[in-house]
Amino acid sequence: MAWEFRKLGPGESVAVEAQRDPFAAPKWAPPVWHMPEGLVLLVNLVRVLVRTVVFLVRNIVPVSLLSSLAWLGHRFGWTVPTVVLALLTMGLSGWALVDCPSFVRWVGRPALARWRLVRVYRRHWQPVLVTAGLTKVHKGREYLPSLVRVRCGPTSDRVLVKMLKGQAPDAWEDLTPNLAHGFGAALVRVRVGDRPGRVWLEFVRRDALAVPIPALPVPDASAVDLAGVEIGRQEDGSPWRLRLLGTHVLIAGATGSGKGSVIWSAIRALLPLMLAGLVEVWAVDPKRMELSFGRVLFERYGRYSDDPKGGMVDLLEAAAEDMNARAERFAGLTRSFTPSREHPFRVVLVDELAFLTAYCPERDLRKRAESALAVLTSQGRSVGYCVIGAQQDARKEVNNLRNLFPDRIALRLDEDDQVDMVLGDGARDRGALADQISSIPEIGAGVGFVRLETTPDPVRVRAAYVSDDDIRNMVALGLPDLDIEGAA
Repeated sequence: MAWEFRKLGPGESVAVEAQRDPFAAPKWAPPVWHMPEGLVLLVNLVRVLVRTVVFLVRNIVPVSLLSSLAWLGHRFGWTVPTVVLALLTMGLSGWALVDCPSFVRWVGRPALARWRLVRVYRRHWQPVLVTAGLTKVHKGREYLPSLVRVRCGPTSDRVLVKMLKGQAPDAWEDLTPNLAHGFGAALVRVRVGDRPGRVWLEFVRRDALAVPIPALPVPDASAVDLAGVEIGRQEDGSPWRLRLLGTHVLIAGATGSGKGSVIWSAIRALLPLMLAGLVEVWAVDPKRMELSFGRVLFERYGRYSDDPKGGMVDLLEAAAEDMNARAERFAGLTRSFTPSREHPFRVVLVDELAFLTAYCPERDLRKRAESALAVLTSQGRSVGYCVIGAQQDARKEVNNLRNLFPDRIALRLDEDDQVDMVLGDGARDRGALADQISSIPEIGAGVGFVRLETTPDPVRVRAAYVSDDDIRNMVALGLPDLDIEGAA
C-alpha cells in the first residue's frame, strides 16, 4: 500500500492513502508518531509540577497553616498543634464577639468567598458556560472564560470574569437567566469590570429588601449632608443616600409603587435643616393627597400650592424667577453653592409631574409650567435649587423634560420597555428589572432601581416607609405650637 504526504489546511489529516481508482473517495489516515518514553515522562512531570505550584499559590494561607501545624506536631508532638489550634479558635471567637463587623469583613466573608469559589463557581463553571454558549471551540480546542476572584456580601456574590478575546459584556447580559439557573442564584447582573476585557457578575442569593423598612430616625442637623441624605437601604445592606445638592431627581412608578416613601423619607432627612432655616421645600401637590399631610410644615418652612387654576404654576414661576435673581447675584463670585439663612437650599417638590406637563386641561398653564420646569432643571443646580419630580406615566410625550433630570429612580413599572424610558437605554439589560417588582405593598412598595449621573449601572434600593403617624410627628417637631388634632 503506497502513502502520499501533502500540506493540508488546518484541522485536516496529514496523511492520505493513495487510491488506484481515480473515482474512489480518499481515505484519510493520520500518521502515528512514536514519542520516546523519557520525553513522555518529562512532559507529565512538568505538568504535575505546574499544577502543584498553582495549587499552592491559590491556597497559600491554608497550606501554610497546615504545614506549620504538621511541622510543630513532628517536632514537639501533637499536643503543641492542638494547643495552637485551641488558642487560635479562642482568639477568633473573641474577635467575633468584640468586633463582629471587622471579623466578618476580614475573616468571615473571605472564607465564604473561598468556599463558594471552590464548591459553587469553579465546580460548575465549565458545564454552565458551555451550556449557555459562552465558550468557543477553535481547531478542536475549547476556550473558556477565566474566573479571577469571588467576593461575598451579605446577600450576593460578585464574581470577576476575564472574558475571551473579542467577547463583549452584551454577550453575558443576554444570558443572565441561564447563569442564574446554572449557579442557583435568584438573579444575575453584569457590571463593568476593573479593566477592559473583564466583567463583574453579581449573583444575588436572597432578597435583602423583601421586608419593609420603618421610618429612619430624624437625624441631627450636623449629620445631614445634602450630597447624600439617607432615605433607605441598598441591596448590599449599605444605606441608600440620595444626592440632592447639584442635581435633580426624577421618580417614576405605577400607582402604589411607593413614590410617597421616597418623597417623605427625603423630607424627613431634610427636616433638621428646614428647622435651622438652611433648607426650604416648595411643594406642588396636584393630587392633594400625598403632600397635604405636611401642608402646614411646607407653609412654615417653604411654600405649598395645590391650586389647579394657576397657583401651582405661579409657584414654579416664582421659583424660576428667584433662581435667576440668585444666579445673577452669584455670577463671577462663586462656582459652588453653600446654603445659608439668606440663601437657603430650595427643593421644588412636584408630586405629579405629568399633570402640569400633559394632563392640565388649560394649554396656557401647561406651557407656563413646562417653561418654568425647564428653566429650573437646566440652570438651578449650581445656585442651590433641586427639583424632585414624581410621575406615574413614563412615556416621553407625557414628560419631555426627563433628560434634564440627571438622577432617576424607577419604582415598580407596568411594562418592561418603560424601564429604559426612565433610566435610559440598556438599563434593563444591566439588571434593572423594575417591571418585575412585586405589586404586594409589603414586598414591593418603595423598592426600585436608581441610576445616577455618574454611573450607568443601576442599583437596587428600598426607601423607608414613613407612616401617617410619622408625618404627624414631623409636623409636631417642626411646629410645636400647632394643635395637630385640630389641624387634622
